[in-house]
Amino acid sequence: MSNLKLKGNWNELKGKVKQQYAELTDDDLLYEEGKEDELVGRIQKKTGKARDEVVDWLNKL
Repeated sequence: MSNLKLKGNWNELKGKVKQQYAELTDDDLLYEEGKEDELVGRIQKKTGKARDEVVDWLNKL
């Protein structure tokens, strides 16, 4: 299973995520240190993608 490695400024990455998935809200993309799994779960729920797909996609941003 892949690990989520958020790099750089989350606010900048959040903007890129919202460009691709406009249905994701700021609440969906709320990032708190140590709660990466919750963030991935919220994105999974809205996009319908598997956890590994979401993690790989976020790591590539």
